[in-house]
Amino acid sequence: MLSRFGIIFLCLFLLSACGETKAQGHLQKAGLLVPDTVNDQVWATKGFNGLLKIQSKFNIDVFYKEGMNSEDKVEKAVKEFDQKGVNLIFGHGSEYAEYFNKISKDYPNIHFVSFNGDAKTPNTTSLNFKGHAMGFFGGMVAAHMSKQHKVGVLAAYEWQPEIEGFYQGAMAEDKNTHVSIEYVGNWDDDNKSIQLVDRMLDTGVDVVYPAGDGFNVPVIERVKDRGQYVIGYVSEQSDFGESTVLTSTIQQVDKLYVKVAEQFNNQKLKSGNLSFDFQDDVISLGKYSPLVDKGFIHKMDKYIETYKNSGNLPK
Repeated sequence: MLSRFGIIFLCLFLLSACGETKAQGHLQKAGLLVPDTVNDQVWATKGFNGLLKIQSKFNIDVFYKEGMNSEDKVEKAVKEFDQKGVNLIFGHGSEYAEYFNKISKDYPNIHFVSFNGDAKTPNTTSLNFKGHAMGFFGGMVAAHMSKQHKVGVLAAYEWQPEIEGFYQGAMAEDKNTHVSIEYVGNWDDDNKSIQLVDRMLDTGVDVVYPAGDGFNVPVIERVKDRGQYVIGYVSEQSDFGESTVLTSTIQQVDKLYVKVAEQFNNQKLKSGNLSFDFQDDVISLGKYSPLVDKGFIHKMDKYIETYKNSGNLPK
């Protein structure tokens, strides 16, 4: 089993039957910092899986640290990583952008990567998933499947672009749909999220989009218990029940980790804030429930392909 510090050693393996090995290039070792645990089965787990894929692809040692929820802890972890020869560090959350901006000048040989923040120094990069289209297509599915013409978004914060996207997608599919929106004000408040989703369901909402990776699992379980439907968020969540999860809006964090590592290894990783969408093959819709008719699924596939090619959403 892996230690909590997460030191993972991997022996070199053959690239193919011809016996060639992969070159390490500029990437020497990679590290990951998460604010809580890598076992949350949603956001942090996807980051950890991305780290493991980097390990496998580049034949390098990788390290991770959990509970990195303060500037002091991050500084100590980065110092340890530096001593071990890590030159690419992922901070799996928006809070790490500020930490990395402050300490990156002290580690010019390390490139620091965070999410949904504002990277301001030459050796920092912030990755951002564009959520508008993801929410839009989720809203289309929700409106199409709502028997009561009432759907709901349970979001963490008002700034999330997938909220407006969900609303617009629902309207594009059925202008008679009523969209309820509630804000938890936190990524991880299970109790409040359950209270809010109960209130939604009590008003007749029959499809819910729990747009918070920390609380979406208990919300899905509650909606399932009450016999209604959800659109999964961030991860493929059809395993919670195909009669409950109509589809999922997936952010393929693990694939993005590998993409970033490849760019860094080839010395092509840009500093600053980078955005990714369906066109980059790191956002997608997941498996559809058998309850969703095949004709509609075919229509959705065409809409998504059009968006990937032109950037235009359905009207």
